[in-house]
Amino acid sequence: MSNAEIQIHFPRPGEWGEFTLTPIYRDAGGYRPPVRYASNEIPAEHSPAMQAVVAALVGLGEDWQAVKVWARLKEFFVADNPMRTLETVELTVEAVHAETKGRRMFTARDYPEFTVASPAAVDFFKYFIKHK
Repeated sequence: MSNAEIQIHFPRPGEWGEFTLTPIYRDAGGYRPPVRYASNEIPAEHSPAMQAVVAALVGLGEDWQAVKVWARLKEFFVADNPMRTLETVELTVEAVHAETKGRRMFTARDYPEFTVASPAAVDFFKYFIKHK
């Protein structure tokens, strides 16, 4: 388990093609100064994982649109084998309501698809937080 996270900001809610990704993690010297990546700077081999994140966000429906996402690496015990763990990426989402413009936070408790278990999502996370 790490205390690293990736923050993804969508400047125009509902328009998933434009975003800024900011990894926040600690290296040997302490927390690194934030480095920001624009949507066109995501390496091609990691675009399917980003698409999986967007697919999870689309599940919010038309009333709520994501404006900011926090992604964190989580480790869970596998139900049928408690000696084995599974790494996942868990999303916390701040969304704005289309009509009222109110804001709300959503987690995997609200939307189970916010727990992304694909190996590509875990690799995506580790790529940006520089875990070996």
